Amino acid sequence: MNMQVGSVIAPPAPKRIEEMQLPIVMMRDILLKTMFRKNLDLVTELARAICLPVPVTQELVDMARSQRLLQATGTLNANSGNEMGYELTDAGKQRALDALAQSEYYGAMPVPLDVYREQVKRQSIRNIQITRDQLTGAMGDLILPPTLLDQLGPAVSAGRSILMYGPPGNGKSSISNGIRNAMGDKIYVPRAIEYAGQVITVYDPIVHSKAEEQFDDPNQLRRTANRYDTRYVRCERPTVVTGGELSLSMLDLVYNPTARTYQAPLQLKSTGGIFIVDDLGRQEEPPQALVNRWIVPLEESKDILALQSGEKFEVPFDTLVVFSTNFHPNEIFDQAALRRIFFKIKIDGPDQRDFLRIFSMVARKKGLPLDEDSLIYLLQKKYPTIKNVYANYQPVFLIDQILSICAFEGVAPKMTPKFVERAWANMFVKDEKIVK
Repeated sequence: MNMQVGSVIAPPAPKRIEEMQLPIVMMRDILLKTMFRKNLDLVTELARAICLPVPVTQELVDMARSQRLLQATGTLNANSGNEMGYELTDAGKQRALDALAQSEYYGAMPVPLDVYREQVKRQSIRNIQITRDQLTGAMGDLILPPTLLDQLGPAVSAGRSILMYGPPGNGKSSISNGIRNAMGDKIYVPRAIEYAGQVITVYDPIVHSKAEEQFDDPNQLRRTANRYDTRYVRCERPTVVTGGELSLSMLDLVYNPTARTYQAPLQLKSTGGIFIVDDLGRQEEPPQALVNRWIVPLEESKDILALQSGEKFEVPFDTLVVFSTNFHPNEIFDQAALRRIFFKIKIDGPDQRDFLRIFSMVARKKGLPLDEDSLIYLLQKKYPTIKNVYANYQPVFLIDQILSICAFEGVAPKMTPKFVERAWANMFVKDEKIVK
């Protein structure tokens, strides 16, 4: 039965061992390792630890008992509804130690890769349709020209790749964050996935923001909240932001030789969400090499990863990739690479009219009264010195500087040409030779 929580169909919880589609020995060993490492003895506690329903956990316990790896303690736990306790036999302890020597992984049972693929389809980034009002609302205090929203809206709704380029300081990073905020709905992120007997951890509290749990009205006949497969964590759509530190190796599986498990690379963690490559062109690897790495995923909606053994396998690639750069695209890409990026959007600085709108809005928000003489001084005396090139970051910078100057001088917040001059001096560094 498909269950809908919010706008995304939730993964149904397995009812029997056969539905798990995992190697039976792997499931048994994860159960034993979890009991051993966490010192658990009740089926309800075990079920929570391995993130399976109690009946499925009981099936695993019964199987381990039949193999003489577990035994009932013979006592009922009065604090837990007279639940029977279980403990590892000597053979069970030895099996747990042997299994830990092969892989330190224990806890949440992994989701088979093929099962995860189905969930990715249910919550695909390409299923989202964003309206102009949603996108405008998510941009917060950014004042964007309607022509920019004309381009940005279809790009986000298509869930394909976007290249934003233009001079620095005009909100490319803020627009990327606004795109993330416009999405709004929740998806299900697996704690770990399994492929060919190997465990790959996916859920990462640094990347994934866990959503608040939903609670049913006790008077409702049908209760659906939190009945989904708890091997997944219900999260906001993820956003991975990388900058100059991004390297090609960060897009590969990370193998932990001590734990003998894998960690998902950044793009797999961002499945169902956004991967932002900020400051493209500042990385050690050339931009062309980074984009070449994305060509297959961008075109075929799948990525290819490799295990330690060298075996390669496909994983879903369901991510809105946003590249952001201060360079002109023709400087850093060849035409073949540019063809693979579906939307190319120039983010320009504001004209004088929009600059004044932004300045006025920021000043009002920060409590700085506007002064006509000071604004005329700024526009007629200072901006001509930089060829009247306006940028979106400048109003916030100048106003914050003026407020700091007022606080230092012990006066109420106010604009004066003199304060504007002092604030301007901090926005640019004078070009001069330093004598060493």
